[in-house]
Amino acid sequence: MSKEYTCLGMMSGTSGDGVDASIIQSDGLDKSIILKEKYYEYDENLFRDYHSIKRKINSLKDLKKNSSLIKKLENTITIFHAKVVKDITKEFDINLIGFHGQTIYHNPQEKISLQLGNGNLLSQLTKKKIVFNFRQNDINNGGEGAPLTPIFHKYLIKSKKISLPACILNIGGISNLTLVQNLNNHEIISEDVGPGNCLINTWIQHHTNEKFDLGGKISDRGKINEIILEQALETHESNFQKKNNISLDTNDFDISFARGLNFEDGAATLTSFTAKIISSKISLLLKEFNNKKIKIIMCGGGRKNESLVKQIKLNSKKNLFFFNAEDFEFNGDFVESQAFAYLAIRAVLSLPISFPSTTGCFSPCSGGEIIDY
Repeated sequence: MSKEYTCLGMMSGTSGDGVDASIIQSDGLDKSIILKEKYYEYDENLFRDYHSIKRKINSLKDLKKNSSLIKKLENTITIFHAKVVKDITKEFDINLIGFHGQTIYHNPQEKISLQLGNGNLLSQLTKKKIVFNFRQNDINNGGEGAPLTPIFHKYLIKSKKISLPACILNIGGISNLTLVQNLNNHEIISEDVGPGNCLINTWIQHHTNEKFDLGGKISDRGKINEIILEQALETHESNFQKKNNISLDTNDFDISFARGLNFEDGAATLTSFTAKIISSKISLLLKEFNNKKIKIIMCGGGRKNESLVKQIKLNSKKNLFFFNAEDFEFNGDFVESQAFAYLAIRAVLSLPISFPSTTGCFSPCSGGEIIDY
């Protein structure tokens, strides 16, 4: 009989707005029961400080130059996570914490993926066993360190008995797609497929006190500037053909091409840009399935942007059928935090969390540093 753990997974996504927390009971294989889920929003100071520093970090040189600010921010983020642990575990006795941390710099060419989060400090503050720094072992084994959630996406597809082939599309700050064709092996295909909320959120934050375009209503009021959109898509295509990355960072994209537009038109044009990149990349990844019906199950905050989702569907091939996670009775807001609880358990059991077809690593490998309290 496989060993089960009660694990808290905490995920701070590339939107950088807070922490999703999920407590699951799982064996890291075929069983996972959700016990508790809750979102903890960053306060205004932490939100501002994170985004301010992240905008400054575009190279290794920038990391070194801002090292003292980064260290201070890492401690603040770790203390915030400790408060999350204290609140969400009031009713539960957990064995383990999967601590993703907050990504500050991700560069596949340089083989670096840096998440802010001090595992030793969190262990001291919470008196719990911690698994953190999930991405480094994959990078050491030739991978890009992302995406890491596909093995959990496969578990979800299997547990919900979703007919194959099927995909999970996570639209966070960055969007990624997992394709599952076969439940009997680890041949999961996954890639980041473009921006998600990052450009739209940045535009909204530059112009208002809001953090995102609620429901895509601002975008819907605007008019897409087709000339600017076409130029931006050509530039994007040229840049990314050279890189050919599996994984992406929010710093790979910027809103500069829309700056001459008014507020609503800029939101509409950025939303269309985002949707066209996502749908184009999905079509490329799924080109061998042109004659098959494929379910694409959406999770992440971007699934709630009706304008974005409508345009992704309009730009996608007719054999692709889009659903929300809730259509299959799981909460699309907490897939990533559940995933890092699941990955933490797999790490403790020395089971693989990344694969050649998901991150580009040489062979399936486990990951995460384990801090025993």
